[in-house]
Amino acid sequence: MANDFLFAEEPEETVSVSRGSWKVLIVDDEPEVHAVTKLALSDFSFQGKNLEFISAYSGREAKEMLAKHTDAAIVLLDVVMETDDAGLLVARYIREELHNHYVRIILRTGQPGQAPERQVIVNYDINDYKSKTELTAQKLFTVVMSSLRSYRDILAIDHSRQGLEKIITASADLFSAHSMEQFIDGVLQQLTSILGCNDNALLVTSSLVAGNINEEADPERLVVFAGLGQFEKQEGKQISEVLDAPLLDAFHQALHSRSIVYRDNYLVAYCTSKFTSGSLLYVSGLPSQMTDTQKRLIELFSQNVQIAYENVQLQSEIEDTQREIVYRLSEAVEHRSIETGNHVKRVAFICYDLAKAYGLPEEEAEKLMFASPLHDVGKVGIPDGILNKPMKLHGQEWEVMKTHASIGYEILKNSKRTIIQAGAVIAQDHHEKWDGSGYPSGKKGEEIHIYGRIAALADVYDALRHRRCYKSAWTLEQVLEKISSESGKHFDPKLVEIFKTRVDKLEAILQKYPDEE
Repeated sequence: MANDFLFAEEPEETVSVSRGSWKVLIVDDEPEVHAVTKLALSDFSFQGKNLEFISAYSGREAKEMLAKHTDAAIVLLDVVMETDDAGLLVARYIREELHNHYVRIILRTGQPGQAPERQVIVNYDINDYKSKTELTAQKLFTVVMSSLRSYRDILAIDHSRQGLEKIITASADLFSAHSMEQFIDGVLQQLTSILGCNDNALLVTSSLVAGNINEEADPERLVVFAGLGQFEKQEGKQISEVLDAPLLDAFHQALHSRSIVYRDNYLVAYCTSKFTSGSLLYVSGLPSQMTDTQKRLIELFSQNVQIAYENVQLQSEIEDTQREIVYRLSEAVEHRSIETGNHVKRVAFICYDLAKAYGLPEEEAEKLMFASPLHDVGKVGIPDGILNKPMKLHGQEWEVMKTHASIGYEILKNSKRTIIQAGAVIAQDHHEKWDGSGYPSGKKGEEIHIYGRIAALADVYDALRHRRCYKSAWTLEQVLEKISSESGKHFDPKLVEIFKTRVDKLEAILQKYPDEE
């Protein structure tokens, strides 16, 4: 039948646009082609969504529309418009400049000889080639349906790939966290990212020790551990104070079923591991229809949350233990030399302040702070008669005292712990001098590790400002004059200048940790 051919006549234009529709871009310089195409597909539906038509009447206009509508599913593309190859240039623009490899390109031409099918298929990344004369309403329906199925499958594969990348990234980020704050932020942000939902999220627990949750637990006794969105700054509150009745019911169900509970637009996930019961995660703004892939990703993520939580707890425990050992060892050394343990605390905080002002990264500044108390650990090898002599040391006595730098290094150097390794460096270098006149190795300038240079200045400053068995405390003016005079000799000139700008802050540290009388 003649009426079966799309371009046999010019019916009135009908546009079908629906919410959540598939976008189809019609590119043709003949208005009647747009009208007929829209009429032929006016009742088209795929997976509950209709078609949304967008019109462009030239290659230039098509490029503008494509840049604006990046989610277009299909392009019905004429070849000959303002130029003989305008459509082909649009096809190349889509793939090579926009890098859009999702949209299905259907080339339609009224002049097949102008763009031979074999040549076009080989040279251009298009998905179908049709002559306008062969496109009946039924054939147009068929080609659009098959193209949408391809577009849907490509998106599904890409979403799965993105989901896999996100879960891998999320797990890696969580397991690399070295503080509880980093961990909590990571959990909530990564989960909302995986699901593509909003930022309303909540992590609750019965205590800071996750294993306290059990089957008989009352969900109203659970407290907020961290929150995003509307739950931000709710930490420490009982969930009965921040959640409504339906949400409390979902928490109760997830807790006692030890599972993930899905409601209209949110989920509550019970997070556990092989060793302990866990916490509960809440995330809102879920997609209207959760795919099996998304649910599996949530399940995997929920399992990893508790394992990562325990990893952070263990890491924190190891670091806290290491720091405590450092402080206690350092305090033991200071007590042996009839000095208070506050010396090492002051030196630690002074080192941190100077390191940050010098420009060291936070991680390096913290490492220096925690390691600096070990600077005089080698004094354990110095005889009491020399260590606590109330007068200036002479001759061989001074040579024995100088060995504490090397002794400290030998004690610490073989440790595999980063803080202890840093302590070995500080012990060895904190008596070296900028001009090379120091000990034990006579290093000079930047040969001296920055940890040693900072610790040297911090140690001398604190020692001069406090009484020792062999001297009285110096005034601040005396100390400033002395340290300034040693710039480029004993101390790194850059550090001396930084020191002068930080004196008020450093004096506050001394006042906060005074020597015991």
